[in-house]
Amino acid sequence: MSRLDAIDRNIIRALRLNARISNTKLAADVGLSPSACLRRINLLEQEGVIRGYTALVGNAEDQNTISVIINITLERQTEEHLNRFEAAIRKHPEIQECYLMTGGSDYLLRVVVENGGDFERIHKEILAKLPGVSRIHSSFSIRNVLVSRAVRK
Repeated sequence: MSRLDAIDRNIIRALRLNARISNTKLAADVGLSPSACLRRINLLEQEGVIRGYTALVGNAEDQNTISVIINITLERQTEEHLNRFEAAIRKHPEIQECYLMTGGSDYLLRVVVENGGDFERIHKEILAKLPGVSRIHSSFSIRNVLVSRAVRK
């Protein structure tokens, strides 16, 4: 299954909106029998198109957290430097997202902190010790305007 067809894309879209949807309901929504739908899901998982499922957890405390967007510039952009940096990032669950970027910085990270002191700890203990970093630029969010799991058609 090297190419996704419309049914595969519809399955993925539905699972991104609700990964707990029953196979029977999902099959009906995408126009397949339950067994054919399950086969498609298994193939998508085996091929790494679907890499896992997650729960989005929220509570009243989330309103008191701050998202910090961090731009990282490396000393060098060689494959060795990129691989070392990425391996180090994966060791820190505090870093919730990491993207290799084009443009002015090499990576964009997102962390969520309780306050400035929490970020200071992450900066000192994690960010400043990442291999090959030449510049760190951090921006604090004022408030969350939109979070979406949906994929546009």
